[in-house]
Amino acid sequence: MDLYYTLIVAILFLLAVSLLIVGVSNDAVNFLNSAIGSKAAPFRLIILVAAVGILGGVMFSNGMMEVARKGIFNPEQFAFSEIMVIFLAVMLTNILLLDFFNTVGLPTSTTVSVVFGILGAAIAISLWKITMNDALIDGSGDYINLESSVLIIAGIFISVVIAFNAGIIIQWIVRLAFSFNIGKTYNYCSGIWGGICHHSHSVLPFHQGGRGIHTRFP
Repeated sequence: MDLYYTLIVAILFLLAVSLLIVGVSNDAVNFLNSAIGSKAAPFRLIILVAAVGILGGVMFSNGMMEVARKGIFNPEQFAFSEIMVIFLAVMLTNILLLDFFNTVGLPTSTTVSVVFGILGAAIAISLWKITMNDALIDGSGDYINLESSVLIIAGIFISVVIAFNAGIIIQWIVRLAFSFNIGKTYNYCSGIWGGICHHSHSVLPFHQGGRGIHTRFP
């Protein structure tokens, strides 16, 4: 039995490395695509800013580990072997899910996939335990942390709604100031933005790979 658990831990370690690669690739596509595609800054500067952000996220990511540990299900209600099965299923599911989305070029959230993967695996194991013990289906509430799970899921959907509406409002304000009536705002704003662009033009050189062409961006 010890060899069985040792083998599962070794598999989890290998899956964790693979999930880290797939997850970072997914996050890189989500967060760097706009910056690199619009050439808002030199490629090295974009990577440097992203690296600093990732480092900060890793250093302050204890909250996510707490969610994975007991935020979705109640670990005291499960045996050690059952918890190992839950996390093994979560790792496999997330690797397949993220790799599929990355392959077809669709955006997805690493955090959302982890949260719902844990929730689905915990529900599946709890239903199996209830079936084996001939208990009522209502007993699944003892295994799942319903209050925390509802708050997490609600927070995910609310954050999408807030981000969507905040983007609309900010975009509308910017367009109101600059482009809804370009004839009136051009004389006032063109000089300001032209000065900023000229300054950035002299500060941020960008080299397009291998062709010896130097392009400068604001």
